[in-house]
Amino acid sequence: MKNLFWISLVLASFNLGLSQDIIIKDAATKEAIAFATISFGNGKGTFADDEGSFRFSKKLYNDVDSLFFSSIGYADLGVAVENLQSEVFLYQQADELETVIISAALTGKHKDRKKKELGHDNYFDCWLPTVESEIAVKFDRYDGEPTQITQLKLPVVLEESQSSNKGKLRQFSTMFRVSFYDVQEGGNPSDRSLYPSKTFIIDQTTEETFELDIEEMKINIPQNGIFASIQVLGYTKPDGKLIKAKKYREIKTRTGTVKVSTTFRPLLPFTKEIEGKNTWVRRIFFNNKTWQLFDLTYNPNSKLVRSGNDDYGMGAEFKVFYRDQ
Repeated sequence: MKNLFWISLVLASFNLGLSQDIIIKDAATKEAIAFATISFGNGKGTFADDEGSFRFSKKLYNDVDSLFFSSIGYADLGVAVENLQSEVFLYQQADELETVIISAALTGKHKDRKKKELGHDNYFDCWLPTVESEIAVKFDRYDGEPTQITQLKLPVVLEESQSSNKGKLRQFSTMFRVSFYDVQEGGNPSDRSLYPSKTFIIDQTTEETFELDIEEMKINIPQNGIFASIQVLGYTKPDGKLIKAKKYREIKTRTGTVKVSTTFRPLLPFTKEIEGKNTWVRRIFFNNKTWQLFDLTYNPNSKLVRSGNDDYGMGAEFKVFYRDQ
């Protein structure tokens, strides 16, 4: 029996050193939680795929002692690596269990309206997406009338290949997520969203603007506005599945090892053509996910901010229901 115990212990330790897939599930329904967030407590992290699965090993993340799991509508959970199992269960937050979201489509006569997207092709005035960052842009009601967002227009910048295929576009397939947030009293996005989110894939075949249809989501803009955010989840396989890979690199320097976030394509052009400030950003694995206006208070060394390119020119299409019709 003693020998069996030690053999089991050695095998468990061996398996932890190998890559293993962990599945994040709802504690009540036992259903997988798609695209849950996994933070490593050091400002870095990753996301589960659409089946609630992500890959972990001590060899891959050799300095990680604990993992922190979260998803909208669930209480956060921290687990020490030594106690990590093949399944992790999250519990729904009690206050959100009692919340009912009414998102009925506006009906009646309406007019189609647009907010034009603003982009450019200058690589040096672009945001480089990483999994640790989320960008939110505010939309107000069109003409102050009841408004439903039917499409988002996302400016992008593509790059030429650096290989022997010069002149051809660099190939990629990147999964993004769009989410919606209420506007708080101070004008910033709320810290959580009770609106649905949606994932989508952008690749090198996209032109200057990626058009995302969201009419079926029935996103009605409240009187004080709404924030639409985009966030990169990672590269995908040809079948559209999220690749289970490390989202940062470790570079050895004279002063120690530095973690550098992986940047994903396409680039997102930021502009100086928007009056005022309408773009907010936050670090998903850092600073308690606090939203900050994208200006010098966020990062005084940002080349984008210092050059005045401090807004993402996301556009949209709307259905506007004028009350005097």
